[in-house]
Amino acid sequence: MVGSSHEAMHRIFQKDPALLTRALQQVLQIPFPEPHDFAGMNVDLTEIEPIERRVDTLLRAETDEGAYLLVVESQGKPDERKRGSWPYYLSYLYEKYRCEPVLIVVTQNSATARWAAEPIHLGVRGCPSLTVRPFVLGPDNVPVIAKASEAERDVPLAVLSAMTHGRGRQAPAILESLAAALRTIDRDSAAVFVQFVDSCLADTQARKMWRNMMTAIQYFWRHPLAEEVREEGREEGRAEALAETILRILRVRDIDVPDDVRARVEACRDLDQLIRWSERAVHAARADDLFALD
Repeated sequence: MVGSSHEAMHRIFQKDPALLTRALQQVLQIPFPEPHDFAGMNVDLTEIEPIERRVDTLLRAETDEGAYLLVVESQGKPDERKRGSWPYYLSYLYEKYRCEPVLIVVTQNSATARWAAEPIHLGVRGCPSLTVRPFVLGPDNVPVIAKASEAERDVPLAVLSAMTHGRGRQAPAILESLAAALRTIDRDSAAVFVQFVDSCLADTQARKMWRNMMTAIQYFWRHPLAEEVREEGREEGRAEALAETILRILRVRDIDVPDDVRARVEACRDLDQLIRWSERAVHAARADDLFALD
C-alpha cells in the first residue's frame, strides 16, 4: 500500500514506465528516443563506505540509440542536500553502467519545481567543471486533464494530472474525468492508480470526494484503502456516499443547491442514476441541470 504522496509520485512510473517517456517527449519537449524495452533496477547506490545513497525510482530504457538510465526523484520541498546527491547519482550510474543517466524530478509544488529546475554547477564560479540540469515535472507543465475523453486517451497521464493538480476549483472536473476513464481499463490497474491518486490528495475535501467516487464504483473494495471507507459492501452506503459527492461537487463549484434538489439527490438510491448526476454535476451551470435529461 502506498502510504505517502512521495511514494506515489515516483512509483507511478514503475507501474507504467512508458508514461515517463511520454512525459519527457510531450510535456518537457525533450527529443528522447522511443524505448522498446524497460527494466526496473536496484535503487541502492551505496558504495563500500557507510554513506547511504538511494534514488526513488531507477529504470533502464532500451532504445535504438542505446540504453538510458532514468532516475526519478520525488521532491516535496527544496532540500539543498540534493544539489550534492543528484550529481553523485548521475556520475555513479554512468561509471557503473556506462549508460547515459537522465534525472527527472516530480513534484506537486510550483516553488519546489522552480528550485529543482535550477542548474547545479560544481567547480569554478562561471566556469564549472560539472553542470547538472534536472528535468522537472510539476504543476506548471503537467497538463490539466479535466475531460473524460482526454483522460481515456491516456489514463496514466490523467492519473499523473490528478496527482499533481487534484486540489481547488479544478479538482471536481479532474477527478470525475479520471473516474470515468478508469472504467475503461482493467480493474487491477485501476485499483493501483486509485491508490496513487488517494495518496497525493492533500486537500481534505478533494480526498473525500475521490474516496466517495471510488466507493460508488467499487474500486476501493478490492484494495487496502477499503478499510478506511465506512459501510463498505452495503448498497445504501454507496448511494449515500455518491449523493454526498454530487452535492460537494456543486458546492466546490460555487453552485447554489436549493432544498428540493438536495432532497431529491439525498433520497435517490439508484446507483446508475446517481452516477449520471455526478457526471452532470461537473459541467452543470445550475443545480437543476442535474435532472435536465431525465
